Amino acid sequence: MIGVELRKLLWSRRTWVTILLIDALPTLVGVLLAVTDLGPRPGTGPAFLSAVLTDGTLFPLAALAIVLPLFLPIAVAVTAGEAIAGEAQQGTLRYLLVRPVGRTRLLVAKLVSVMAFVVLTVVVVAATAYVVGTLLLGSDSVSAGTTSVSGSGLSTQEMALRTLLALAYAMLCMLGVAAIALFLSTVVRSPLSAALGTMGVLATSTVLLTLDAAHLLQPYLPTRYWLAFVDLFRDPILWRDVERGVLLQVVYVVVFLGAAWANFMTKDITD
Repeated sequence: MIGVELRKLLWSRRTWVTILLIDALPTLVGVLLAVTDLGPRPGTGPAFLSAVLTDGTLFPLAALAIVLPLFLPIAVAVTAGEAIAGEAQQGTLRYLLVRPVGRTRLLVAKLVSVMAFVVLTVVVVAATAYVVGTLLLGSDSVSAGTTSVSGSGLSTQEMALRTLLALAYAMLCMLGVAAIALFLSTVVRSPLSAALGTMGVLATSTVLLTLDAAHLLQPYLPTRYWLAFVDLFRDPILWRDVERGVLLQVVYVVVFLGAAWANFMTKDITD
């Protein structure tokens, strides 16, 4: 079943169109930075964007900071929201369950497919950004070592390891989004409703993060630590927010996947 879902994902034209659209924005930003030679001042704009003019190898991290707050979550919400609700809307869900598949197996296969989409998207964005960054923005610091956020130097090996950790962290954050969308996908019959419901949760979280009156809720909001991967590039690494972000996303994943499984196992499938 997992193989079937993965083949559907990889052979779907919409999958690659979505990935290309997400990839287009940071690529466009990289081209504009190279053409105009004007970047945001340090401390403004997406993380690492002010540093890529002198070190193009940092552009994958800047690209991640560009797509993570909005564009990638939208794509994940749409993809995961369609997982169950899409089958129900098309009238194929009952047919799938008549076959010897089992609801748990189907739910796991859908989750694996969504996470494969996340991994594929993050890898494509990072790889494209690296190529764009090194070709258009330069890579003079590769031999001398990359400068960390704290101002100290990082070796190529340290930079590669921290970049992999940052990508893994972003994928975990998107797993939290997928868990919420997958749960809503088992509740409603419309993929659009599941996606919009998920985006409503994320938008509410983002707004509450800006309100001082919501300070008691802020440590538990799903988007609170999304950009904590920046702390991986300090010297020494500031693990506090990264660890809190990992723990928070694990809680969201466990709670919402558990709720999705419980609801789907007892759901009356009539179509």
